[in-house]
Amino acid sequence: MQNALYMDDSYLKEFEAAVESVKDDKYVVLDKTAFYPTGGGQPHDNGTIVCNGEEYPVVYVGKFSGQISHEIAKPGLKVGDQVSGSINWERRYKFMRMHTAAHLLISIFNKESNVLITGNQIDEEKTRIDFNMENFDRNKIMSYIEQANQIIKQDLPVKNYYLPREEAMKIAGVVKLAAALPPNVDTLRIVEIPGIDIQADGGTHVKSLSEIGTVELVKAENKGKDNRRVYYTVKQG
Repeated sequence: MQNALYMDDSYLKEFEAAVESVKDDKYVVLDKTAFYPTGGGQPHDNGTIVCNGEEYPVVYVGKFSGQISHEIAKPGLKVGDQVSGSINWERRYKFMRMHTAAHLLISIFNKESNVLITGNQIDEEKTRIDFNMENFDRNKIMSYIEQANQIIKQDLPVKNYYLPREEAMKIAGVVKLAAALPPNVDTLRIVEIPGIDIQADGGTHVKSLSEIGTVELVKAENKGKDNRRVYYTVKQG
């Protein structure tokens, strides 16, 4: 999405834009935005939109019919208004660290146990990943998390770039979500940790692994046949 500024710069905290449409006095579409909409297991950003000195809190962001819609807490914005947007950076940055950690963990689980992810949900306090792992082995899970922390110490870069869909789909492991395909678009955004992981992905990520901090296991659960659930968090320092 060309108007999704976060796709090229996850660190963009503020931006200028124009109001393209307003529905029911509270659903606002801008000509460009840095606000991330709920999707891919990553929650929406919140923050504020400011127009003529008036602040409009952004309480929800979603993608509907290909457009990013911002739900504001009070009416007042009109089509054509020139606005500035500011995202809640502390919340966003935590999601970025959690999301990059998820890619690292998923890659390790996939490589070591040949499993696919069957579900995930990023949150500020902890993140959930579900795997189709055949046997529940807590020691193995702990060893994978320790492996992730050792890789984080290497402080590898996290790159994002674009490839034609046909070319991207030839990359082994570019899709690690069971029974899923990337959006039906001509160009896919690729997130790569060189030598470790490469995935088609539309979310926000840190620029280098050291920014994640330390990955800590919160709990691991056996959710039934071939379904293992892992909760983890990330700690700085």
